Amino acid sequence: MNKWLEPLKSAWLGVVTHKLRSFLTMLGIIIGVGAVIALMSIGKGTEAEILSQIQSLGSDLVIVTPGSPTGFGGVRGAGNVQTLTMDDAEAIAEHVSGVEAVSPSYTSSSQLVAGKENMSAPINGVTPEYAQAFNIETSTGIFFSEYDYSRGSKLAVIGSNVAETLFPDRSALGQEIRMGNNVVTVMGVIESEGAGMMGMRTTDDSVFVPLTSFQQMFSQPRTSRGESVVSSISMLVAANGNGEDVVEEITTLLRIRHELEIDDEDDFRVTSMEEIIGAVSEVMGVMTLFLGAVAAISLLVGGIGVMNIMLVSVLERTREIGIRKALGARERDIWTQFLLEASFLSFGGGMIGIVLGWAAATLVGNYVEEINTLVSADIVLLAVSVSVGIGLFFGFYPAWNASRLKPIEALRAE
Repeated sequence: MNKWLEPLKSAWLGVVTHKLRSFLTMLGIIIGVGAVIALMSIGKGTEAEILSQIQSLGSDLVIVTPGSPTGFGGVRGAGNVQTLTMDDAEAIAEHVSGVEAVSPSYTSSSQLVAGKENMSAPINGVTPEYAQAFNIETSTGIFFSEYDYSRGSKLAVIGSNVAETLFPDRSALGQEIRMGNNVVTVMGVIESEGAGMMGMRTTDDSVFVPLTSFQQMFSQPRTSRGESVVSSISMLVAANGNGEDVVEEITTLLRIRHELEIDDEDDFRVTSMEEIIGAVSEVMGVMTLFLGAVAAISLLVGGIGVMNIMLVSVLERTREIGIRKALGARERDIWTQFLLEASFLSFGGGMIGIVLGWAAATLVGNYVEEINTLVSADIVLLAVSVSVGIGLFFGFYPAWNASRLKPIEALRAE
């Protein structure tokens, strides 16, 4: 047992004999590990928050949006083109198997006035199925029904921010809102979703009206054939449906309806939530690794500091090394002692860095509303492993240098 404990004891004494020097040596490791923990936790937290907001829409959601073939400079157009119609939505509902709650929508913007209060907000003309497709729940009132939709009732379901802005001192339910020359009655207030991440719009700032009444109140573009244009078509994949098959069926159907040739590019885009979640996870994973790599630069500097101090330690203890070798110590014993000292310095700095990095991440998450943090076990294990690895890597040369000293030359050293 003493055979194993003796090297550890000698290495520990070597570290604690020069407390200030050891602490300053560990400081680079402490800062590096703390930075890795803090920055990677910010990346992980941001990824988790964004994915949570996307998944709240439902992983079985599929959205069709307008698009256009690749234009000048290889840039693919989108958004301002008008390639989707109400007839497309009806065709999807009728001919595509494995989908339900098909909801076309059209979005515009308008100035809202209620009493002395006013604001600008996006107005969404939707069908009753929209609430099911996007998991919309109301805190007060209800979403409009198929009966309200078929009658073209001038009703509105508003976001929580809209309700607070237009009706700060009273309930919004049953109140009237003027939108241009039209007046709608509030029949529901949507439960707050909170601030959207990275500019993502939430329902908190939106107004929803039946698409039939929207067509009466606002000018909705039409195609050359007289078909009503829509901004998007959203639908749920049925419980017995397959997302990839649904996307393929929709693509085939719309290409036929839009009379596209085999060589023509799609003038629409079909996107599933699974595809979006996968893309976001990949991008955020790269961003998290990048943040960790930036922070790891300070770990590299800390490792160089460890090697520098260990080289100084070898120089100072040359006579001690000579005496130990003269008394029978092997090269392996000397090498092990100095390597353990380097490991103690880096491991100790790593543990302190973990605590400080965790504390910094917690403070940022609690006091900076726009930033979310998540300290996971893999981040901690990575930081500890890297700190120990740095100690072994940068401590190897000083330890090897010490073990190669010749006893006679070492004893002659001043």
